[in-house]
Amino acid sequence: MNLPHAPSLYAAAPDAMPAFPRLEEDVRTDVAIIGGGYTGLSAALHLAEAGIDAVVVEANSVGWGASGRNGGQLHSGQRRDQDWLEAKLGRDEARALWRLAEEAKALTLDLIARHRIDCDWRPGLIEAVHKARLVADERAYVGKLRDEYGYAAVDWLDRDAVAAATGTPHYFGGRVDRGAGHLDPLRFARGLARAASAAGARIFEGTSALGIARDAATGFRIACRSSGRNGTAEATVSAGIVLLAGNGYLAGIDPEAEARVMPIDNYILATAPIGAGRPGGLIPGGEAVSDSRFVVYYFRPTRDGRLVFGGGETYSLKPPRDLAGFVRRHMRRVYPQLGDVRIDHAWGGTLAITLNRLPLIRRLRPGVYAAAGYSGQGVALAPFAGKVIADAIRGDPARLDRFAALPVPPFPGGRLLRYPALVAGMTWYALRDRL
Repeated sequence: MNLPHAPSLYAAAPDAMPAFPRLEEDVRTDVAIIGGGYTGLSAALHLAEAGIDAVVVEANSVGWGASGRNGGQLHSGQRRDQDWLEAKLGRDEARALWRLAEEAKALTLDLIARHRIDCDWRPGLIEAVHKARLVADERAYVGKLRDEYGYAAVDWLDRDAVAAATGTPHYFGGRVDRGAGHLDPLRFARGLARAASAAGARIFEGTSALGIARDAATGFRIACRSSGRNGTAEATVSAGIVLLAGNGYLAGIDPEAEARVMPIDNYILATAPIGAGRPGGLIPGGEAVSDSRFVVYYFRPTRDGRLVFGGGETYSLKPPRDLAGFVRRHMRRVYPQLGDVRIDHAWGGTLAITLNRLPLIRRLRPGVYAAAGYSGQGVALAPFAGKVIADAIRGDPARLDRFAALPVPPFPGGRLLRYPALVAGMTWYALRDRL
């Protein structure tokens, strides 16, 4: 069955979308994976390549969540920078996390190359500084990465250089990272799905996981419901191991994971083709750009010369009525010259954050694993998390143990009060960004 994807620039582009059946009868497997995004598909791929039977259940179509709707940026490091990690976790732990992040980037690029995934990969990412008072620290951070971490792919750009590189005088400086870059996120997700299926993983779309129960015979039983032209079907997946890979879509599945992962919505637009990423246009070098705001602005050129721009915050459980107008207001702050440019696509989607922005990648209890809460760093971390958990299932838990040791506390207030607490916190950070 071919299920429609959520509307976006990516979904509108021509692509031979893989079609997978819905689950209509009970199945047994070694590992049951809830969620058909980067994490679940990568885990299924690496398990299948190792000869371990894996079943993926996805409520919609593969890549339907944040994996297929994000800004497409592949960053270096963790969501928190090395200064923060050193202060909170210690120098040795911070260095270990940097090495893991480098492995994560390398894995994403290896998956693209090894499986010939046509996802418009383009190297280069500029981290732009939006306040003059941050310049000294950000410039020192470039030196730290080069001198203390041996990361030679990063260089400092002064104000004139970053203006030339981005096509706007909005920023006061920045660093260019040639080891990072950007891609079409939905094409990448679909490529992972094709690779996992070819390796032997079974993928079921249009199939919602309703809950997990212990099963004396197999370990766990996942109740599922699917719907299609022939009506509604109910079936179960029985497995010895379960991986929760739903990221921002874990509501009602597992209370422990849900308490530590907060779903939030983010909004993006795509302009008409304007020559972005080409000589004489905005961002002539073709890099992606993100900035130093806590509520980040992020943007990049596409293959056909559009500008994809994301940013801004809302504190309602409902999306803005005018998505394009909402994001355009933020884009105008960076590119006032684009105030009247035609907007061809505008969309939103749910991602997931944790309280301290460190990812939740761990074994929750015997037989149950979770990977979620990438906090905007999922293009690199989510495929890597899938492999890390697959490796642990195969008997190599070293990387999983490193992630599992990270403090990822539950949000205060439980399910009822955590959202108002998040709104208060994000409002404060948004105000700080503007001062």
